[in-house]
Amino acid sequence: MPVTKAQVEAELERVTMPDGKSILAHDLIRALTVEGDVVRFVIEAPNAQVAAQMAPLRDAAEQVVKAMDGVSTVTVALTAHGPAAKAPAPSLKIGGHPKPQDGPTKPKGVQRILAIGSGKGGVGKSTVSSNLAVALARAGRKVGLLDADIYGPSQPRMMGVNKRPASPDGKTIIPLHAHGVTLMSIGFMMEEGKAVVWRGPMLMGALQQMLGQVEWGELDVLLVDLPPGTGDVQLTLCTKSELSGAIVVSTPQDVALIDARKAIDMFNTLKTPVIGLIENMSMFVCPDCGSEHQIFGHGGVAAEAEKIGVPLLGSLPIDLDTRLAGDGGTPIATGDGPMAQAYARIAEGLIKGGMA
Repeated sequence: MPVTKAQVEAELERVTMPDGKSILAHDLIRALTVEGDVVRFVIEAPNAQVAAQMAPLRDAAEQVVKAMDGVSTVTVALTAHGPAAKAPAPSLKIGGHPKPQDGPTKPKGVQRILAIGSGKGGVGKSTVSSNLAVALARAGRKVGLLDADIYGPSQPRMMGVNKRPASPDGKTIIPLHAHGVTLMSIGFMMEEGKAVVWRGPMLMGALQQMLGQVEWGELDVLLVDLPPGTGDVQLTLCTKSELSGAIVVSTPQDVALIDARKAIDMFNTLKTPVIGLIENMSMFVCPDCGSEHQIFGHGGVAAEAEKIGVPLLGSLPIDLDTRLAGDGGTPIATGDGPMAQAYARIAEGLIKGGMA
């Protein structure tokens, strides 16, 4: 018999605060959903300082729900209501020079890191990154999304988050959460509309901070939305982090494929396995007559994937609703339409392949 929302709430009544009242009595539970055997909810602390101390409470809430009959997966996000702590954020000094490392590292608690790259801009890499993160979270995985496109961070808009992360001690950074995904972006730390005018060392330092100083928690996979091209950020990520693999996004047109091949060659040169390609904007389906139009060509990425011997993870059409959803801060993968199902299939393939 399927578990009900009321049954989940009854179990959460057992999780108490130091004053003896439950987290439900304190009205800390938000967005509780039950979909079959998957339960998701958010614990919203009154402020960032309290949130930084509530990790054990979140773990306890997760355990009591996971122990219920009929529940296989529990996703709990811990977030804060209201302004972040005043002093720490400015003292973070995001964008300093990188600190020396002995070798490639991986954030504590993160099982896998997957880079999502492209040879050129404008192919929809960030849209794919945000929707794939949401699709993996909906499939029950614990997912993080790092927006490493430092010159043009778009994940704050696409994921609908515009808060500034808290920093309880001026060194560690508490990430934000949206749609079941743990988030970090340089866009959270900068004034909106302000250009990032940094040289390479500052870029590398910022990326190192966002990987190493963020309290990512326990994650099955951390997706890294890379900037386009083959520059400093890509080089730093591939050489300073324990990457599990890379996904390359491209449109099927020849000009985009030329640059996608360069991205693939870069990952190969840096000993990072390319685990698959995604063809974006593969076609346009007319909403009036239903006819298909191959605006950027079709099948070029599939042919390239076959040529280099890696899987084609998915082909995604040009879709107006996907663009509107991204601009509105609610990725299309949060819904149940054809595009959400397309991203769900890509997520399922990554999970079955042991990469997420």
